[in-house]
Amino acid sequence: MDPQQQHPIRLRINGRDREFDVESWVTLLDLLRERAGLTGTKKGCDHGQCGACTVLLDGRRVNSCLTLAVMQDGHEVTTVEGLAQGDELHPLQQAFIDCDAFQCGYCTPGQLCSAAGLVAEGQAKTIADVRELMSGNLCRCGAYPQIVRAVAQVLELDASALDAGQPFTTGSVLA
Repeated sequence: MDPQQQHPIRLRINGRDREFDVESWVTLLDLLRERAGLTGTKKGCDHGQCGACTVLLDGRRVNSCLTLAVMQDGHEVTTVEGLAQGDELHPLQQAFIDCDAFQCGYCTPGQLCSAAGLVAEGQAKTIADVRELMSGNLCRCGAYPQIVRAVAQVLELDASALDAGQPFTTGSVLA
């Protein structure tokens, strides 16, 4: 078998059908950034530990650095570029702006995609749930209180505990 053999795949990326020929070792992250030109998804640790590469795959949150592109043939991918509807921001994007939920912005695309998946999953009923369910996304700047506030705003959760000065410790990512 030729080690350079390419495999044809079809993906629906941000609502648009796309076709690619990829080697078996190409990750979904690399395909999105290098071949589809969607550089919003970030390469952080490349080990699935930081969440910077989070995208939605058939509506579910995945670390695209750990997912081989050939395994996703026929699936739907949503990146940060696909969250907005034309010029209208996704409610989470607007909430991140309203709550100043970013500093350097490097983790923001992954945070937004993870939050969109969290909202769609419908599991977060409290601030503690949001913290736990977003814990796979790291922010080196420490914008966790603002990120939690933005997600809580979209979920219409009571964020008064955040206003009471409840500390965010470094022992737990979003605790």
